[in-house]
This record gives sequence, structure tokens and C-alpha cells, in this order.
Amino acid sequence: MTRPARGPWSLRRRLVLAIVGLLAIVSIVIGAVSVLAIQSNLMNRLDGQLDAATGRSQTGLGPPQGGGTENSVDRFLGTVQRQAPGTVIALVSDGAVLGVVKTEAGLGQYLTAAQSKILASVSSKQAVSIGLPGGLGDYRAISITLAGGDRVVTGLPLGDVQATIVQLIVVIAIITGVGLIAAAFVGALIVRVALRPLERVVSTATRVAELPLDRGEVALAVRVPESDADPRTEVGKVGAAINRMLGHVASALTARQASENKVRQFVADASHELRTPLASIRGYAELTRRGDYELPADVVHSIGRVESEATRMTSLVEDLLLLARLDEGRDLRSAPLDLSRLLIDAMSDAHAAGPDHEWSLDLPEEPVIVDGDDARLHQVIANLLANARVHTPPETHVVVALAVEEGFAVVTVTDDGPGIPADLLPVLFERFARGDSSRSRAAGSTGLGLAIVSAVIEGHHGTVDVESEPGTTVFRVRLPLSTQVD
Repeated sequence: MTRPARGPWSLRRRLVLAIVGLLAIVSIVIGAVSVLAIQSNLMNRLDGQLDAATGRSQTGLGPPQGGGTENSVDRFLGTVQRQAPGTVIALVSDGAVLGVVKTEAGLGQYLTAAQSKILASVSSKQAVSIGLPGGLGDYRAISITLAGGDRVVTGLPLGDVQATIVQLIVVIAIITGVGLIAAAFVGALIVRVALRPLERVVSTATRVAELPLDRGEVALAVRVPESDADPRTEVGKVGAAINRMLGHVASALTARQASENKVRQFVADASHELRTPLASIRGYAELTRRGDYELPADVVHSIGRVESEATRMTSLVEDLLLLARLDEGRDLRSAPLDLSRLLIDAMSDAHAAGPDHEWSLDLPEEPVIVDGDDARLHQVIANLLANARVHTPPETHVVVALAVEEGFAVVTVTDDGPGIPADLLPVLFERFARGDSSRSRAAGSTGLGLAIVSAVIEGHHGTVDVESEPGTTVFRVRLPLSTQVD
């Protein structure tokens, strides 16, 4: 089973973990040094006490003073009595080992053979650590050789030293743990406060990313606050760089908008100026064609072509002029209208224009009212139906449906034609976009019909989209329902 990839850590988490990790390392080092220093001090103190105990053992086991007849065993037991509770002493004489430990009650208790053997194995004049079985634990022991050749080993328990060290380690661990938890909370708070300027920079960048910069007038006035754009700080450098970038983008967008305005104005002016000569050309061509005189056949054909091309150019000019007005936010009225009636009228026109197609209409029982421009919305539906008629073969089934979904009127135009090429879908609503032979054209097209659909629907605060695959193409228009109450 593959584990899911772990997401990247945020800067805040990395900083907090770095702070806590550094404090943990420092605490561990300080704790270890403290434990070692105190352990060394306690061991030195214990070794000093061991030296004193060894001196008492050597004095007690030396030759009898005053010519006494006390044997070595009696002297050994007497030496034990002069030691502190817990002290162990082993006498090694002629290969025999006698070991005794002084109990807390002040009595001498003989060691077992195994305990005595381990104690007697110490031969160093320097203190060494050994462990005695039978519950006695660890000891520090020193061995000395007496004048008569006997050897005595004296040991003091390490239990108090070890207990102190363990207690110190536990205390340091608890304090370190509590300190690290507190450091994590405080560090998180400090890092959060320190990163607030960066969050404000991110917020500014997010607001800019949500602006519609691809079209229309763009007022890119969003900037990182001056307090967060101080180049003397790291975050301030980022903020200052973003402000410079936004200034550059704003200048570029302003220049682009000015250029688009000039082009749009030129198109509007040119389209307006072309309407009169085109009307004159059509009028004179029609007058010549209908004149009461005989003309050669080739002249009649030429005059018909002139009239036909003038009509097509007039349609193109009217579309360009409409788009220019829509770009400027003009040429749209708003009044309550019934989409059902509008669809019935548009479907009747489409059926008359394309009798070789199968047309179906699916309407709800109740009227669907929206606020909009009757003529322009009729043009939208007419363009969509014309698109379905022109770019699909005869006997194609076209279905127009109307529904209400979550406060929106939804109009769908569905056909079972060959579909739209996938590479054309992203630019289908752009101006002069044309399909290829997969949606064969039976008539000419300016490539502006769907661009007009998009502009009109956008002017009504709605949306239009398309889904297509071989055998099914669906155009979907969403318009806000009317807010006016009768």
C-alpha cells in the first residue's frame, strides 16, 4: 500500500520546530553537562569518604598495640564496627576471604562466598566501581595491602549517589519538557506575530489575483501597505518588490486598455461609416437588377453577386457595431420578459429557416421571467439556433429546453451533430473563431455570432458555456431571474 505523499511544511511550522529543536538540543547539552558535573562531584566526595574508611580499616587491622593477643579476625570485626552503615570490608589472608557488611542496625553481617569473592577481586589502590549481587547493589571499593601481607578491600555504597543522579535527571527532563512545550506555544505566537506582515502581503497578492484583468477597464489600485514594504526588512523587500511589479502591471494594463479603446472606437466609427455606402451599393444593385430593360446574363449575375456580398458585409458591419456598443456597456435595455414566449418565437424562426432539421422545444408550465433586453436576448437564442443549424448536417435533432435552477433561468440548446473540436472549445466565444470541417458549414459565417452571445449574456450578468463530444453538443445559458414583483 502506497503512503500518501506528505504535504510541504509551512514556514510557520518550520520556524517553530526549529526553535523548539534548538532549545531541546541546548537543554539536553546543559542537562548532560550538569548531570556529569554533579555526578563527578558526588563521586569525588564519595571517594574521599572511601579513603577515610580505608584508613580506618588499615588502622584497625594493623599489629596489636601494647602487645595484645587479639587475633586478626577479632581485629577485623572491630574494624567493621568503626565504619559507617552500609560499608563492606573483605579480608584476604593466605588465600582465605572473609567479607562483612555493616547493617543499618550497626551490626556486622557476613557476606556470601560469591559476594566476598567479587569484593576480594578488587586489587586497585584507586577507587573502582563494582556490583555486588544479593541486593547489595553498586559500590566504590579500594584495595590496600597490610604490613603482614594480608590484603583488605573496603567499599562504600553508590546507592545515594545513583539516586541523586536519577532524581536530577528526572527533574531536568520534566523541566525541559515543560519548557519546550511553553517554548512551542510562545514561539508559535512570536512567529505568528512576526509573519503577519507576510500574511498581509499574501492577502494583497490574492486580491490582485481575483481581479478581472483580462478585459474591461482595469483600476489596479491594490498595493501592499507602506508599513509592510520597508526594504530594510526581509518581508518589506518582498512587499516593495510586489508593489513595483503591480505598478508595472498597472502601467501595462493601462496601455493595453488605451490601445483597445482606440481599436474599439475605430471599429465603431468604421462600422458606422460603412453602413451608408453599403446601403447605397445594395440599393443601386437592386435597382439595376429590377430595372425595366434587358441586361446580359453575366451582368445580371455580377449585379446579384454585388448585392449578395453587400448584404453579407452589412451583416458583418452590424455585428461589429453591436459588439463595439456592448463593449462600451451600451445598447442594452432592461425590462421584465417571459423567456418561454421568446423561445417560442425564436424556435418558429429557426424551423422556417431550417426545415431539414428536427426541432424540439421543452418549456415549463409556469412563465419564466427575467430582466433583460428582449431584442438582444432574442438575438442570442437565434444565434445559438443558427449555429446548430448551419454547423450540423440535415436531419440533426435540436432540442431547446428552459428550466429554473437556484434563482437562475437556464436555457439549453442541444444537438446530436458531429460535435465541436476539442481545440476549438477554449476559444469558441472569441471573435472570429471558426470551426473546421468536422462541423461542416452550409452557409457563410462571420465568426461573430457566439461572440455576440457571450457579450449580451455577460451584459445581463449571466453566463454561457458549452460542452461537446461527438454526437452531443450542449450550449447552456444562465440568466438571473427577475427581482421585480407584480
